[in-house]
Amino acid sequence: MQMKKMLLSHRVRNYVMKFQTKGFVGNHVLRNWLNSNSHSNSYIRNVKFGTHVLKTLLDFNSHSNSYVGNVKVACRDFSTGRRIKRLNSFGGLTSLNAEEGRFLEMFQEYFDRAAGFLDMEEDELNLIKGCDAVLRVSFPFKKSDGSIQVVKGYRAQHSKHRLPVKGGMRFASTVNLQEIEALAGLMTLKCATMDIPFGGGKGGVCIDPVDYSEKDLEKICRRFTIELAKKNFIGPGRDVAGPDLGTGEREMSWMADTYAMLFGRNDINAHGVVTGKPENFGGIAGRRQATGLGVFFCVKEIMNNKFWMRKAGYTDEELGYLGKRFAVQGFGQVGYHSAKFIQENGGIVVGICDRSGGILKNTGIDVEAVRKHKDETGTVLGAYDSREEKLDESIEGTDGVAAVLACDTDVLVLAATQQQINVSNADAVRAKLIFEAANGPVTPLAEEILDGKGCIVVPDVLVSAGGVTVSYFEWLKSLSNVRFGRLTKKLGRKIENNAN
Repeated sequence: MQMKKMLLSHRVRNYVMKFQTKGFVGNHVLRNWLNSNSHSNSYIRNVKFGTHVLKTLLDFNSHSNSYVGNVKVACRDFSTGRRIKRLNSFGGLTSLNAEEGRFLEMFQEYFDRAAGFLDMEEDELNLIKGCDAVLRVSFPFKKSDGSIQVVKGYRAQHSKHRLPVKGGMRFASTVNLQEIEALAGLMTLKCATMDIPFGGGKGGVCIDPVDYSEKDLEKICRRFTIELAKKNFIGPGRDVAGPDLGTGEREMSWMADTYAMLFGRNDINAHGVVTGKPENFGGIAGRRQATGLGVFFCVKEIMNNKFWMRKAGYTDEELGYLGKRFAVQGFGQVGYHSAKFIQENGGIVVGICDRSGGILKNTGIDVEAVRKHKDETGTVLGAYDSREEKLDESIEGTDGVAAVLACDTDVLVLAATQQQINVSNADAVRAKLIFEAANGPVTPLAEEILDGKGCIVVPDVLVSAGGVTVSYFEWLKSLSNVRFGRLTKKLGRKIENNAN
């Protein structure tokens, strides 16, 4: 059996090399799954070709004589040079995950596409693409109800070319190491896009905050901070965390306080270990709404630009966002503030959704009313029940989310989480402009579909960079230990009085 495995593996290598020599397959990712059963004559069961990704699944079934079971192409037809979105050559059972790949592979695919425009050696690009350091910890935790569980946490430092590394800390049940690595890589690119002197980092704890009391969350947050400190994965000059999915000012204050208790006696800059803190705890005015305001500024600039609006199919007379229709996926801090600023400045928000479902109103939704309702109930559903004017639609669950993503709108703001627009729903999107307010919400294959439809996708490394931009100033404030305006307050008053 061992000899058989070796022979079959050798056959796969030869098969892959044959295509590589012809330029059919990129050489960045190759994964072989071998599930060995006796008396197998299986060849290649599942192959996926991408611009830089080949996945090979060897399916060893007893007494099987399977040929190539399924082939997918997401690059080019090398006989004609034309781009192919998808090709199912032999049929077979597939899943969305198998077709799209993991989030880390998605980041690498986007990186490789961008790298094709650079005159750099492949070794240099691989150095930039790779993650410098990752940490995985686990610790026991006793909940308030007496049950004991093991909590897993992760932190990735993608690039230390500039220190400290900077990136959010998320609490979500979907958190895993490859996701954290991908998000850290995106953070490096985001900081570089905005010319902020940070490297990229990211962290997370694999829990659903809804399932824990505030006391439990505080214990987990403080323990995870201690674990990071033990491994030198946190510090004002080394690794600075910030709020992300499932975290906010409260969690950042817990982390800062824990770090200050450990090192504050010897480190005057201890509270600079995180950003996104409350204002009365060393935070900065405007940080809470910074990412959403940055989304609005991007919307404003893109939609007032003749080049991009023409590419999206609008005429010069249709420039601007005034009177345009917007749909927002995700109604946390980013989604809410994006919708708020868009509506306050003349846009019409016709659709809003969160993980509980979606609401639609053709004449425009009152964003503040929905926010107030969600603060009280935890959901956007039912926001208009007490009003005389009613919603056009209020749909629960994933059907509600799908309805908002596919609604008749000019602009779609994606402010939820990664991989929301994929090959399964990209065709249904009707918006001409898509703004990535979340990290990686559009997959590479979905982007090709949207590009074929003439849609403009504005990337997350620009759209969602408002948060890290303001976080940089908060970090500087923490290091200087001087509040903004203290040195110029009297000068400002004198200038104002002279002007009057």
